[in-house]
Amino acid sequence: FPPSTYIKMWADTQRELDAMLQREREEFLQPEEDLEKAMKTLGTVYVQYLEMFRRLEAAHAHLLHQQKRAAVRAALDGVIGRLLEIKREMVALDKSECHHMDGILMELKRVPEDIEIPIPEYFIKENLRILQEREEYLDEILLNAGLLKQEPVRAMTLEEGIKVIQVAERARQGRARAAFMKRIYLEEKRQSKKQDQETGKNPDDAATCIQKVWRGYSQRRRTERLREEEMIFLGMNSSEMINGTGSLPPDVEAMSCLQKANVLQGEVQRREEISFRQELRTTEGPHIKETLQDQITQCFLECRHVTGRFPDYPPEKTGGSKAIFIEKHPEQVIEELAAKKEAEKQEKDGKNQEKAKAKKPEKAAGKQVVELGWKMGPSNFLPMLEEGSAQYQVFWEKRDNRWDFLQDHDPELIKGGEREEVEEEIRVQVDEVMQEKLLNIKKALDGETGPQGKAKKGEKVRAASWEHGEAVSIPCPVMSLACRTIDSLYQELAEEGLLIKVQHVHLSDYIGYHDCVRSTLRETGAQPLPSIPEVRQLVALYGILPLGSQTVHENAPLVKSLLLAGPAGVGKKMLVHAICTETGANLFNITASNLAGKYPGREGLMMMLHMILKVGKELQPSVVWIQDTEKMYSKGPSKGEEEMNFKRLAKLLPQFLKALKPKDRVLLVGTSRRPFDANPGPFCKAYQKIILIPKPDYLTRFGKYFTLWKHYILQGGGALTKLVNLNCLAQVSDGFTQGHVVDVVHTVLTELRLLQMDRKPLRTAEFVTSLARHDPVYREEEETFQ
Repeated sequence: FPPSTYIKMWADTQRELDAMLQREREEFLQPEEDLEKAMKTLGTVYVQYLEMFRRLEAAHAHLLHQQKRAAVRAALDGVIGRLLEIKREMVALDKSECHHMDGILMELKRVPEDIEIPIPEYFIKENLRILQEREEYLDEILLNAGLLKQEPVRAMTLEEGIKVIQVAERARQGRARAAFMKRIYLEEKRQSKKQDQETGKNPDDAATCIQKVWRGYSQRRRTERLREEEMIFLGMNSSEMINGTGSLPPDVEAMSCLQKANVLQGEVQRREEISFRQELRTTEGPHIKETLQDQITQCFLECRHVTGRFPDYPPEKTGGSKAIFIEKHPEQVIEELAAKKEAEKQEKDGKNQEKAKAKKPEKAAGKQVVELGWKMGPSNFLPMLEEGSAQYQVFWEKRDNRWDFLQDHDPELIKGGEREEVEEEIRVQVDEVMQEKLLNIKKALDGETGPQGKAKKGEKVRAASWEHGEAVSIPCPVMSLACRTIDSLYQELAEEGLLIKVQHVHLSDYIGYHDCVRSTLRETGAQPLPSIPEVRQLVALYGILPLGSQTVHENAPLVKSLLLAGPAGVGKKMLVHAICTETGANLFNITASNLAGKYPGREGLMMMLHMILKVGKELQPSVVWIQDTEKMYSKGPSKGEEEMNFKRLAKLLPQFLKALKPKDRVLLVGTSRRPFDANPGPFCKAYQKIILIPKPDYLTRFGKYFTLWKHYILQGGGALTKLVNLNCLAQVSDGFTQGHVVDVVHTVLTELRLLQMDRKPLRTAEFVTSLARHDPVYREEEETFQ
């Protein structure tokens, strides 16, 4: 669509969003005694916010105006965060992660596909260059370490070689034949001219020649006009003159206008890509650098005049030279310390009250809820949505050219936002120069040779633990990580096999369809397993959306850990890689088999977690994956060193999760095939959200549009004929997982079988025979998961 369509989409969505904010102010402030009515209200608002989310994401992806995109982005982040807050309230009311939404969808005249969670494009697009460079760097490290095999150059088969030679030989023969015919034509033309000169042409021959030339010219003109119309229809040309009047047919004229709009959109896009940051570096960079150096030098001189010695240069962790320019009076410092102590005291009292409430019987809590009713909790995103509404008013009420998508940006507003980042980049460079300069001055005047207080080798020092403010004894191997760069830690983790390459799969590749039978079962009071679309929604809500946006992660309900549980082959590993693909996250694998022989002992595991935490926070978003995580919490004694280290890791995970703050986009994801083998107490305490993944149902195995069997057979290079009964395959594969289907297809579609495809089509019996060698997920195991 043209940009004006997306601008109108933004305007319509913003008006709906303003109406929704007014409704929330009026309705959600009052407590609701009827919990079913409250649940229905939340579900309706959830669907409406989801529709706004989809529209705003489309507008943000296609708008060209940089400042309008920023305004849409603010509203988009606010809607995403509000969606997560409403989901939290729905889970608290319904006591379940999956909800019955069919009645609400029917009232709103929506289909089940409308509650699918879209993945914003800016998660990847805004950091595409950085992600590509990081992926190339990781490939280089893995290749040098021998952990990644280069794709072998495929040798050309005999048939392919013969085909290439045939194509080249036929082309040579065609060129030779054309040259030979051209010589014959020229020879005949010379003979004809010679005869005409000798005998002369009669009037009939002259008329025939004139007619031949005119008809050829007329046909060429007609053919050229038809070709031009076709090119314009396909969007490959924009000629204005088709016939003598200069007008176009209505449909062709519409396509021509669309082509012009696309050309103008490209010009605006190129204008948007002008780097204001580079301009600021060139024009204001030298002045900023000189000013910073003068201010830092003046601070050093004043400090030496007061204390008699030059100060130590502030480390980068505390902000570098930023700490020098923080000028506070002693009274302000005392007030800040008192306020901090008061806040810590209130937080401690709040935690004690929560613990006391948790110890009360559940019946009393339920009675209190019934008596008091439900009331919407406070929101961190309503102010953000109101701010986005204010920005919308700036663009749509104070500007006359509201529909002009060629409207230029306001350079000063853009420079104001970029100037802070440019100053930060220059400050880092100035810190390096001034730190070296300060050391030289100290050496020349005071006789100091370097920073004081270095710890000796093997000595334990008192340092800040993972959580700021808590002092513990940490061995020097862990403290040595502070002196190492992120690149060196990144390389070590990759060479040790802990930082692995992400498989490029998307969440939409996890095939599954909405099943109305599950909704019928929920109406009867039963709790069926979640469907595959519900699994996709939960993974998107708890994994992808918070990791993709820094604003959403800092303000939305914080989810630090996620567990994917289900039988073998249902796609748990695929979902982990899908989370990383959709958000551009690093993937750390700390599975028991992957830790064998690496970082032994408690100190080694602690250092490993420190490395992962440091790299994950610096290069966020990041995902820490633990496969077969139930083994960490198994009830029996440890059998070997590998399992012992894995159980030691379980004791360190609470500290690891405690170190994660809302600003850190790091997610712990565990996958489990037998969660019922673990000790439920610490196991459920380690994972905030647990998603149960079912085996595929009949609609997934044989859907209306795209089936599981059809997808993998075509993906493997097979051809479907009437001899392959997909309905039969769907029936006999009841109880089998997606992994079984993939394994069967790969077993049948070998390279030799693909070569025989033309003369020997695929048959249903081939897949059934291979499927019979696998064991399905029996009902007893499925009931154990429930």
